[in-house]
Amino acid sequence: MSSSTPAGSAPYYFVPGPSRHPVMASIGLFFVILGAGQWINGSGWGAYSVAFGLLWWAFVLFQWFSDAVGESNGGLYGHKVDLSFRWSMSWFIFSEVMFFGAFFSALWWARSHSVPALGSLDNALLWPDFKAMWPSVAAGVTASPAGIIEPFTTMGPFWLPTINTALLLTSGVTLTIAHHALRENNRSKTITFMWLTVLLGVIFLFVQGYEYAHAYSDLNLKLSSGVYGSTFFMLTGFHGFHVFVGMLMLLFVTFRLMKGHFTADKHFGFEGAAWYWHFVDVVWLGLYILVYWT
Repeated sequence: MSSSTPAGSAPYYFVPGPSRHPVMASIGLFFVILGAGQWINGSGWGAYSVAFGLLWWAFVLFQWFSDAVGESNGGLYGHKVDLSFRWSMSWFIFSEVMFFGAFFSALWWARSHSVPALGSLDNALLWPDFKAMWPSVAAGVTASPAGIIEPFTTMGPFWLPTINTALLLTSGVTLTIAHHALRENNRSKTITFMWLTVLLGVIFLFVQGYEYAHAYSDLNLKLSSGVYGSTFFMLTGFHGFHVFVGMLMLLFVTFRLMKGHFTADKHFGFEGAAWYWHFVDVVWLGLYILVYWT
């Protein structure tokens, strides 16, 4: 491919050679899945298998991404590859929209259909003491008339979720400022605001960790706390994981900025991470309204 490409110009479409990385990454994921299956079934060695698989997988990804960065800095990625990256990132974010859409739909279905149906006359003989109310605050209220679910308190919007909302919205502003600074070729300003964005993401994760500790210790709110607890922790937990991934993406982009990898005209690695972070912001706004306020 490169033999027919004039010196100093990118190929029409760069096709990398055979790579060991996909197979090596699959080996790491195999040990993660194997260990997780054994771990949850009581085998102590499963935890070591999970840890080994994750370390193996992270090492392979580091090598894989380093090769991609080298190809990009070597001028091998032309306009067509840039378009492929943009379409790929767009479809990836779309798949994430569908992922969260499934959990939001589960929340809506439980609140608007399942709970009212269980409290209807059709089920009065089966569960005569069931109270079809949302959110649940005690045993028997959208939980269990038999009292097998411990009473708990729901999580309101003040103050931790509101603080996290302010943190994420602010991070979106600092990221946008960094993007404009990069397009103006102001690298020092870009790096400064990127570090601010990463810091805000880290603070968000610490606040959410404190919120979970508060939920468990003070509110007795757990994943097993009926449908409210399961949907609460599934939505907020997966979002927190996405914040962690987005923060790592922005951190690596910041390191690359400090090495001078991006230019004012060519910086899709930056833009792709920014798209993902703004998507995470939008999902949180939906969570903040539908989970904490309603």
